[in-house]
Amino acid sequence: METLFWASHADTHMSNDEETTVDSLIERVAAADEALEAAETEADLDAVEADLDEIEAALEASELPALDEDDEDEEGDDLESQIEALREQLADQRGPYAEDVTAAIGAATETVEDGEWTNKGEREVDEAAAAFVERVDESLDVSLGSGDEEVPTELLAAASEAVEAAELDPDDDSETLAALVEATDALAEDLEDAQEWDDLTVRETLQAEGYYDVLGHTKDYPPEWAALKEHEKQGNTEMVLLAFDQLDSDFMEDHCLDSLSRMGPVAATDEAIEEMLALANKRDKKAIEILGKMGATEAVETLVEYVDADKDAALQKVTFRALGEIGDEEAVQPLANKLLMDNDTVRPRAARALGLIGDTRAIKPLSEALKADEDPNVRAQAAWALRQIGTKRALEAVVDHGSDDTFVVQTEIDKARTALDAAVPSA
Repeated sequence: METLFWASHADTHMSNDEETTVDSLIERVAAADEALEAAETEADLDAVEADLDEIEAALEASELPALDEDDEDEEGDDLESQIEALREQLADQRGPYAEDVTAAIGAATETVEDGEWTNKGEREVDEAAAAFVERVDESLDVSLGSGDEEVPTELLAAASEAVEAAELDPDDDSETLAALVEATDALAEDLEDAQEWDDLTVRETLQAEGYYDVLGHTKDYPPEWAALKEHEKQGNTEMVLLAFDQLDSDFMEDHCLDSLSRMGPVAATDEAIEEMLALANKRDKKAIEILGKMGATEAVETLVEYVDADKDAALQKVTFRALGEIGDEEAVQPLANKLLMDNDTVRPRAARALGLIGDTRAIKPLSEALKADEDPNVRAQAAWALRQIGTKRALEAVVDHGSDDTFVVQTEIDKARTALDAAVPSA
């Protein structure tokens, strides 16, 4: 141990009594240092720790004057810092303990459970757990692995239980504990090296997921687009979503959304609906269109809120269409209310959406629009909507309109009369 600063300055900073106190503390610290170097058991370390506690208490009670910065040597050694250094050295010399091993196994278990492993990564995790258990078997002379395929977390749990059951003593079983600590370190390294999705580039992720497996000999470029078209044809919604989520490209995102729209009900998986609904909640018009093509009733509650988005005509238009395609009765009244709106663009769209839904409760408001609306486009869409509902009462409402000077309206009247004459079953 280096000569302490206090020893060389005692005669200038304190009385003879104080000097004796400082010298004794210096000697006790030096003795603790020697005892620590000679310590071989936990009991030896406990004794050194007790000595350090007593020395620290004596130092605090001595009320020694603090050193000025100018008085400190280059390394700034004083009693407090040397005691702290000895405590750190003591901590390093302790153990390892069985609880250190079980804590490391617990941390490894959490890593396994929380990791987003690729298929390759899952195999590597299995191998890491198996290798670790094999080392535990060897160290504890047990046989945890049955030879059958087991869940990694179950293997690790069995290893942890075996370590606890062994009741290892830090002195008597120091070599065994050291071997187990080495095994847990190797396990942690193996798990660190196991492949997770975040470790992969986008193209590697797509490759690992089998996204490109549908490609044959094609000249389309980029290959992501070529594969997307094949997945659309095959109805592989999960692969379309994978490309949409992974590819940071406006070009590919647009094509992925177009694919989902064309796939319609085929693409209506829970995952796809959830993802499109999240976008629809942000008023994404393409996502709303896709939800309509999917016939996603889960989206009706959100879309009905946009029926009154009169200041966003584009949003209102795509919403009306989507609600019509979904065909849920919850949208009937909100859309029927728009037939009374003083907007020649909104009213015909609302009428057409009601026709797509086909609910008989829309017959009355559509009949009134056909009868009273001055806009020929509204009358035409109302007549078309009634004809789509198709019941006897709906068709009669069109025919009872008589005749109309507007060709498209008259055409709908004639079609309704033909259908009525063919004895369409009544509602």
